[in-house]
Amino acid sequence: MAETENNPATNNKEELPELSKLSLEPNLPAAKTGAKGNADANSASVALQSYQNAAATNAPTNNQSLTSGSQRPKDNVEEDSSEISASDDGSWIAWFCSLRGNEFFCEVDEDYIQDDFNLTGLHLLVPYYDYALDMVLDVEMPMEEKLTEAQQEIVESAAEMLYGLIHARYILTNRGMHAMYEKYRSAAFGRCPHVFCQGQPVLPVGLSDLPRNFTVNVFCPRCHGLFFPKSTRQANIDGAYFGTTFPHLYLMTHPDMVPVRPTQEYTPRVYGFKINEQSLYYRNNQDVTRRVENSSTRPGSARRRNRGGR
Repeated sequence: MAETENNPATNNKEELPELSKLSLEPNLPAAKTGAKGNADANSASVALQSYQNAAATNAPTNNQSLTSGSQRPKDNVEEDSSEISASDDGSWIAWFCSLRGNEFFCEVDEDYIQDDFNLTGLHLLVPYYDYALDMVLDVEMPMEEKLTEAQQEIVESAAEMLYGLIHARYILTNRGMHAMYEKYRSAAFGRCPHVFCQGQPVLPVGLSDLPRNFTVNVFCPRCHGLFFPKSTRQANIDGAYFGTTFPHLYLMTHPDMVPVRPTQEYTPRVYGFKINEQSLYYRNNQDVTRRVENSSTRPGSARRRNRGGR
């Protein structure tokens, strides 16, 4: 009985790891003595032999199924790897500008970004500034593995903000204006929806130079109107990434590109008749407010206000 309990072949006969161990060490059962122990060892050897025969018989079928089943995942892996390699071939700046909805951005020269003078004060506005700058310049971050997933997302968001604020400064330079001119000429920023502007290309502009205040708008050089971008993706871009100065400085730098203001003006009519300017239609309109302000600036209006105050 003791020999049976101590026999490893008997105790582990049904376990697959021990059967494989017996195949690697065939002399282990022979070290034990006793008829029952030899019988158990023989039965274990028979079980092992049958197991190996069954595995050998099923091996071609399994290999065929694995080959046929793994063909499509291999193709998918190749496609994914090709997409990844295609994105890895370019820089972060090229990848960011090629994203859908970022058509308003131009590619900033890395030489401009590497000049610390051009980045003055941005470290006060952008969190994880050093990490964000390294990501924009495609510099491998040695501490990247120690960042948590939440911190990694913050760094990616900070890199977008940093590039946007750098972009707002870059487009005020000669090289930046030239890059934006190519987009302006191809109407990449859209066209003015005003009828009498006749499809005049527009320029992006922000209502604030500080981030997270207003989204970007488009400015029409012909009618000086301000409109929302046509695309909803572009309408969600922060206006600070273009600043409040760009379209006006651009037109001042290139006065030959300033279009003529439209001479036509729309006149509201009802059944063919003009609406009286004293009606409520005009009274609640901004044009009436402007007329009142203009009339208040005439000579003698200040005297009347002073007399009324007395």
